[in-house]
Amino acid sequence: MTNSIAFRDDIPFIKDLGIEFLEAGEGRATIALELGPRHLNSWNVAHGGVIMTLLDVVMAVAGRSLDPTAGGGVTVEMKTSFLQPGLAGTRLIATGHAFHRSTTMAFCEGEVCDGQERLIAKALGTFKYIRKRPGAQPAEG
Repeated sequence: MTNSIAFRDDIPFIKDLGIEFLEAGEGRATIALELGPRHLNSWNVAHGGVIMTLLDVVMAVAGRSLDPTAGGGVTVEMKTSFLQPGLAGTRLIATGHAFHRSTTMAFCEGEVCDGQERLIAKALGTFKYIRKRPGAQPAEG
């Protein structure tokens, strides 16, 4: 299970965060992030936006791993539950699973855990496959 085509490493925001691709294939994906000072909020724990980004990316990759012809995917809906804080200096592991797909959509779930196997957050998401890269389409305005 190492379908790196499903993971888009050319997205500047993903690069800036330091998200690491681990594996993807058959509707599943795993990514990681070493929590550094720039990922923390004022309480010195992982910022909720960082956790949600991990969940969004890992679920999208899981969904995209089922359709190698997809040029990408966009998040249609996402619900996140935060269970406990991601502590400074830990490695977060995000896993995603596409539990259903149609010709145009993937329905996914994701989890973020830390190195001690503590469950940090869970999410459900719906992703729409797109056939062309966003930069290849004219902006609607």
